[in-house]
Amino acid sequence: MGDIVDKTCKQTPDYSLCLSLLRSDPRSSSADTVGLGLILVDKIKALGTETLGQINMAYKTKPMLKKPLDECNLRYKTIVDVDVHTAIIAIRGNPKFAEGAIVDAGVEASVCEGGFPKGQSPITGLTQKMNKICDVTRAIVRMLL
Repeated sequence: MGDIVDKTCKQTPDYSLCLSLLRSDPRSSSADTVGLGLILVDKIKALGTETLGQINMAYKTKPMLKKPLDECNLRYKTIVDVDVHTAIIAIRGNPKFAEGAIVDAGVEASVCEGGFPKGQSPITGLTQKMNKICDVTRAIVRMLL
């Protein structure tokens, strides 16, 4: 079954990121495509939660960015609480809705990033990572359609 990870990742826009995300999770060795998609949705949730933590720390270190931080806090809560939940249910049922939720997660992250004055976002790296993970996850979910 280890071949499914390699074969699946070759069909995504970022082969090395896909391999690293999936191989870091022991569930991938026995997962089917649905299982691989669920692992990546878990990665989106973990990164969203990590980003919320960084946003909360930024309130203390960059109080002048309160307004864009508030916006990002809301958007990342949407990713973690709504998009991830929708994707988990939909991957098992109607993957088209999972694709929509994953696309939305990437959009939420990008809109958050765009709310900061140029060069002042304390979470640019996390946002870029979120977009890349969403792109890989979307590619895998599309295999289920």
